[in-house]
Order: sequence, then C-alpha cells, then structure tokens
Amino acid sequence: MSKHDLLLELGLEELPARFVTDAMNQLSLKTTNWLKEKNISFGEVNVFSTPRRLAVQIEGVAAKQEDIEEEAKGPAKKIALDGDGNWSKAAVGFSRGQGASVDDIFFKEIGGIEYAHVQKFIKGKETKELLTDLREIITGLTFPKNMRWGSQELRFARPIKWMIALYGQEVIPFSITGVQTGKETRGHRFLGSDQVINHSSEYEKSLLSQFVIASPVKRKEAILTQLHHIEEENKWNIPIDKDLLEEVTNLVEYPTALFGKFEEEYLSLPEEVLVTTMKEHQRYFPVKNAEGELLPYFVTVRNGDHNHIENVARGNEKVLRARLSDAAFFYNEDQKLVISDNVKKLDKIVFHEELGSTGDKVRRMTSLSQILAERFSVSSEEKTHVLRAAEICKFDLVTHMVYEFPELQGIIGEKYARAFGEAEEVAAAVNEHYMPRHAEDSAPASTAGAIVALADKLDTIAGFFSIGVIPTGSQDPYALRRQASGIVQILLAKKWTISLDELFDLALAPFNEIDQNKVKNEMLAFFKMRVKHVLDEKKIRYDIIDAVLGSGQMELTAIMEKAAVLEDAAKEESFKGIMEAFARVQNISKKGTGAAVNPELFKNKEEQELYDQYMQVKDDYEANTAAGEYHAAFAALRSLQPFIQSYFNETMVMAEDEVLKNNRLGQMKQLAALIESFANMDAVIVK
Repeated sequence: MSKHDLLLELGLEELPARFVTDAMNQLSLKTTNWLKEKNISFGEVNVFSTPRRLAVQIEGVAAKQEDIEEEAKGPAKKIALDGDGNWSKAAVGFSRGQGASVDDIFFKEIGGIEYAHVQKFIKGKETKELLTDLREIITGLTFPKNMRWGSQELRFARPIKWMIALYGQEVIPFSITGVQTGKETRGHRFLGSDQVINHSSEYEKSLLSQFVIASPVKRKEAILTQLHHIEEENKWNIPIDKDLLEEVTNLVEYPTALFGKFEEEYLSLPEEVLVTTMKEHQRYFPVKNAEGELLPYFVTVRNGDHNHIENVARGNEKVLRARLSDAAFFYNEDQKLVISDNVKKLDKIVFHEELGSTGDKVRRMTSLSQILAERFSVSSEEKTHVLRAAEICKFDLVTHMVYEFPELQGIIGEKYARAFGEAEEVAAAVNEHYMPRHAEDSAPASTAGAIVALADKLDTIAGFFSIGVIPTGSQDPYALRRQASGIVQILLAKKWTISLDELFDLALAPFNEIDQNKVKNEMLAFFKMRVKHVLDEKKIRYDIIDAVLGSGQMELTAIMEKAAVLEDAAKEESFKGIMEAFARVQNISKKGTGAAVNPELFKNKEEQELYDQYMQVKDDYEANTAAGEYHAAFAALRSLQPFIQSYFNETMVMAEDEVLKNNRLGQMKQLAALIESFANMDAVIVK
C-alpha cells in the first residue's frame, strides 16, 4: 500500500504565549485520533508551533483505509427462525442492514445461546477523499479565550491568515473564514518572506531559511544554549525559571539572547520587586553572582537576529529603567504608611457585592482564626501571633507596590510588616497565609501562617457557596478548587485532627441567613473531589478511595492513613476473604432496623463467639483509632473475619421467628457500624 506524508499548518495572528503549547498538542492529538478512527495507518508524528503558527507533520499516512472484515452479531437463533424454521423479519432486517442476505447467515454459540452472524466486509476508502474532514479538526480547537473578527461567525483565539494542507504533494481543498488551503507559508514577520512548501519534508528546513525555528523544542534548546553562553562569558549565574522559559519560547520565532544593565542604586529595592519587574512585566531573566546575590544586569530574548543588537539592548534598558524608577517611587511612598491606617482602608475595597468589603472578610477571618487557634490548642504566645496576623494580613493590598505589582501581595506585606516592627512570626504569617499559591507550592511552615491561611480559604469558599457561586465544569472564576486543595494540603501537612464537617460549621456560622445544612453538604461533596484527587495522586486504588470516602469519616489525616492501610492489605492473599466477610455483614445489615442485641436469644455458639469477639475488638479498635494507629485498628477488625465466616455457616439471619430475626439483624447492624466506621468495605472490589 502506498504512503504519503501529511502536513497541516494553521497560520494566525500572534497567539498569546500561554495558548501555544496546548493548542499545538490539541492539533496533533485530534489529527492522530481522527486517523485512528478512520483506520488509516500512519508513522512518526512531528509537531511545530510558534506565536504565528500551529502545525502537525505525519509521516507515512496510508493512501487508503484498511479494509475491515468482521463478524456482525444479530438476533438469537430462536428469534431469527420462526416455528417452521423459516427466516423471521428480524433475521431479514439484520442481514439487509449488514449489506448481506439471509443466505449469508450462520450461527455461533455465545454463553450457551446461538446467535445469528454474518461475515461483514467494508472496503476502505481512499485517504484523500476523507482528508477534507481536517477542517473540523481545526475549527474544533479550544482556547481559554476566543474572538470573532470581521463578519465571520467562527469563534477562535486569533484570526486565521493562511493554511497549508498537503497530502504528499497534493493540496487538501477546504477553507475556513474565507481562507483557502494552499502550499504557501509565511516566514519571520520582519526577516523572512513567503515560502512555497511542495512537500511536508521541506517544511522545517524551508521555514528555517526564512528565520523561523518551527520546533518549540529546538527553539527552547537554542535559548538555553545562548543563556549558558552569556553565563560563561560573564561569569554570571542566570536562574532558569521554567515557566518564563516556556513563555519566552512561545513569544519568538527566531530567538537571539542579549543582556543589558540597570543602575546599581535599584538593588536597594527588595529582590522580589526587581525580579517581578523583570520576569512578570518584561519577560527578562534576572542575573546573579556565584553567591546568589542579584546583579544589576538582565538577559532578554529578541525575536530576530544579531543585527543592531546594541540598539535593542539600549531600548530594553530604557524600558526597564522606567519600570524600576516607578517601583522605587512606590516603595519609598509606602515607607510612610501606618499598618492600622491601611487596615481601615480595607473597608473601602469590595470583596464581593454580596459578601461585603475586604474589611468584613478580615473580621470574619480573625474570628475564625481565634476559634481555630483554640481548637488546635496552640500556646498563648502563638495565639497572639495568630490574631495579629489575621488582623493585618491584607494590609498590603492598599499599598502602592501591590497595586502596581499584584503578584507581590503577601510578599511585600511580610517585608513591610517586618520593617514596621511586627513580630517575626506575624510578618511571616502575612505572606504564608496565601500559601499554597499553586499546585507545586508548599503549605505554610508556621502555625500562625497555617491557621490564618485556613481561615482565609475557608471563609472564601463558605462565602461563595452561601451565595450559590459553586464551580461547575471548567468555570471557577474565584479559584475555589485551588483554595480547597490548599485547605486539604494544610490539614495534611500539619496533621490537625479536625473533620471537614466541623470546619464547615465554623466557617458558615457568620452566614446565618442560609440553609446551612444544604450549603455544608454542597461543600462536602466539593471537597470530596479534592481529596479524591490527592488519593489518586498517591496511587491509591479507585475502589479503595471510594471505600474510605464512603465511611462518612471526613477527617483528612484519618482518610489518608486508612487508604494506605487498605492499599497495603490488598496485596495480601487473605484480603479477598476479609472483604467478602465484611461486605456480607454490611449487605444483610441493611435489612435491619438497629434493634438492641439480646445475647440471651442466641441459639448457637457461633452467635455468642462473634458477639464476644465483637465486644473485645470494639474496645481495641476504638482505642487504636483514637490514637491514630490505623494499622492496629484494621488488624483488630480483620480478626473478626473467621468468626463472621463461622457465624454465616451455622446461622440463618432471616429466621422465620420475627424476634430471633430482629435480634440477629441487630447484631449485624452493630457489627456493620464498626466496620463502616473504618471504610465502606462493600465498595472494595475483590476477584
């Protein structure tokens, strides 16, 4: 079978850097999945992207679909034939639907029943007849934000400017928003020119001749090589922030690294201010010496060649100088502030129109922080730090510096709090209460920071849930999922034994005009998904996750440790028998009403032995659970298994005698309650 290469390039106005990588991967995945669905074989897949283009190049795409030969299953024989042995309407309809006749029907036995079958043959179509479907792949790409342009109806990230769709040397004809596919691509906006691509194998080389490095991997490698060269040449250390590197890679088509300098006087500003100004606002790499001290230099990456590089450096120096001058002014102005005055100004900042001002939020946080400090039995000195940190934790929101650089909230607060004489623990907590800021961030290290962080995040989630703002699908405008994950991370890091039920009751207390039980249940369901994600990341089996989350226990440390215990136990041969015994107890207990157990009604020794073992295990289990010894608690539970097995071998629970039946169901109910307090064992799958 002949094969040809496939090239699909989508040319656009400059995409935002954060859109590029995901869009490239989507294009590749959607195209290869389409080929698989169409039974078209293919070879190696190469992907390309720049700010102005997304492309996929697939080698060895078969010239036609693979022929399909398969057996189609129809009705059972007793339906396919009538009483006289003639073909029924069902058989005739089945064979016709498969492009065959009743003469082609044969019978095969499946599970002891004979079914009608026909041999089905589907001849593969020519690939080039199908490739116009690639239009839907392009229009099906999704982006965080879309736009319309001109009179076009298509919503897309940026206007489409050109398209290449080549199969071998043939153009695949289709158009989108009036742009027709062809063979012509565009080079670098300023250094290159249009280029005709006659075959996909020419694509990368042709673009390079027009100052476009189409491969993001090669572009990133080129940037790193140039950065390392500058490092070695100047005896500098250039810290490589992977997110910044990814962004810069997606901002340029032909990278050339260069460096500039700024006045040493700006080094008196906090390092975070300088680094944020360079990285977040200018996409510059900061420079340090061997001791890790910031130097008055920066490195940037130009989208072009080395021509007039000195002018480019001077231009970047001028821009950065203006930025740093502003930062210095804001920083000096902020030195005149009084923390208490800033706290009062928080009453003028709207947190949310239905939830009041940021000042209102801080007062709720302070009250909740005090309750949590008492609940976690912190020392009187720590409690003082907690309350002060809660009171002032948002004061930097009204500083000039945070207004100009929102990324520095908390970080500037810590520096200013320390400079204005606050205790070290309080200053640290002002910063830490925003932690964890993202998935890779750590939980607050200090007790004060952790408690205020919990209060802040709990108040935010409780507040928004109380007004019906609950994340759905991809919509989470207030980052409540991240806040919830942060709460989970803090509780696990600090090993604080408090249930989510209790936390939510405390957080919802100020919102007294709502149905608190309804809102709390919504919050519990929301948090269960976050806990499930954490357990999944720890490689816990999905059924064990369902089991521990189904116990009704919502104390996070206990959930994690119980899941680990069951995960370990599942590797043992005895696990199957234990789970089956527990599940049998749970299932039959559902028929009971929870009547009290009367040992005098027992009719055999197995009932008495199971009861005696239960009484002994119950005390042992509860003691170990209270001490957080979950391996020992499960060991106590599993000792019940042989007694449960003997019980069921000799005892009919659903006896005809109503009194006897209720007593036995009561015993099962009693036993099931103990088992289910560890986990819902009925959810565990055993083979």
